[in-house]
Amino acid sequence: MALPSSARYVIIGSGIHGLSTAWNLARDLRSSGRGSGADIVVIDKSGVGAGASGIACGVIRNNYFQPAMRELMAHSVDVWDSDPEAFSYHPVGYMQISHEAMRTDVASIHAQQQAIGYSSTFVEGAAASDSYMKGIFDDWQAQGITSVLHEHRGGYANNMASLKGLLGKAEAEEVNVVGGVTVTGFDQDSSGAVTAVLTDQGPVACEHVVVAVGPWVQKIWAMLDLPTTTDILGGDGELHNVPTWTYMCLQEGTLTVDPGYLTDNEGNMPPVVHVDTDAPLYDAEGLVTEGPWGIYYKPDFNFGGVQGGYMPYVVDKPSDEVAVDPYGPDSPDFVVGGDFYRTWTAALAHCHKRFEGKNHLISDEPSGGIGSFSPDNFPVFDTFCDNAFFIADSNHGYKMIGVGALVAKELLGEPQALLEPFRYSRYAEGRLHPVSNSPYPWS
Repeated sequence: MALPSSARYVIIGSGIHGLSTAWNLARDLRSSGRGSGADIVVIDKSGVGAGASGIACGVIRNNYFQPAMRELMAHSVDVWDSDPEAFSYHPVGYMQISHEAMRTDVASIHAQQQAIGYSSTFVEGAAASDSYMKGIFDDWQAQGITSVLHEHRGGYANNMASLKGLLGKAEAEEVNVVGGVTVTGFDQDSSGAVTAVLTDQGPVACEHVVVAVGPWVQKIWAMLDLPTTTDILGGDGELHNVPTWTYMCLQEGTLTVDPGYLTDNEGNMPPVVHVDTDAPLYDAEGLVTEGPWGIYYKPDFNFGGVQGGYMPYVVDKPSDEVAVDPYGPDSPDFVVGGDFYRTWTAALAHCHKRFEGKNHLISDEPSGGIGSFSPDNFPVFDTFCDNAFFIADSNHGYKMIGVGALVAKELLGEPQALLEPFRYSRYAEGRLHPVSNSPYPWS
């Protein structure tokens, strides 16, 4: 499809956020009589799912200590539930299995899930937790566990299949989706508002821009001359100046066993499992880590095995190098191997007897990827330069399919309460999200 010379709405990025925004915006334009999908163009430098959304683990959960994230995710799970077939969504549930330092936090999550009507079961105490887990997996053997939060909603989706489902919905609304288009800059008027998106195939005049580029956010951010550092009002009453964006490497992999190797005691596909513990971790070679550590995993026919990941690490590389292309030649290596190889396979065996001696079966295919994280590791959903809306997901992206519907409403002049806690102004005003005891920076 040819790139148009103008469009009312230009959406940059054809991943989960770009496509869901385009689909919902087109529906809202049509239903309100204010336009149609023909007013929208989605552009991508490669194609649908070529970035982070296309290699996402696909986990769908509501397991957040932060109330604003939990409410936003409840909304997103509703969207996943609305068309599981089109979104290739498997609502098997999700389990947060934790050690004592996290028990109070997880209990709070459960209480607040109940308050918003999100179905979950909470189990406390080492013996009760072990019994509950053995009722699901008879070979369960994880140590140091004192609580289990079992979310009965959520699960996982197959990444590319769900993106194709979203693409079909957007195209059915007459949205133009054009691949192979690289953004090179912007034209702005005297007030700073974007008047055209400049590309390697020519300019596209527009009224509104949506930036939904995942880990490439720093590149577009710089093109609009937005701040490289951010002032945060801390609890001490002082302003702390920190980098606006930080890259982290996301460590994921696949154990190449038959996905049916990880079924529950009834032979069914189990919930997605997330374990955080402070128990020392060992393998045949000895001590791997003293902890705390955390992993997540699930059987997945799309990945062809048991797939999951481990805690991310900060990329020790200049941001301006990585920003050129987070998945390109200047990006850090994120192949399976080294500490991840050993830790993740040892952790699987720590949790399930069935995985003992299976460490050699891990795939050597590149997995994981690069995430671009905000100052507090949570999303930024806000308008800059008068008419450029940033969906900066801070690596929470794929699961938040419902964000597109909210952004579409805001583009049509209807502020959305679920997005309000994620404005960029929260940093300077000290309206920060609470921090949990999880070893993961996004929990």
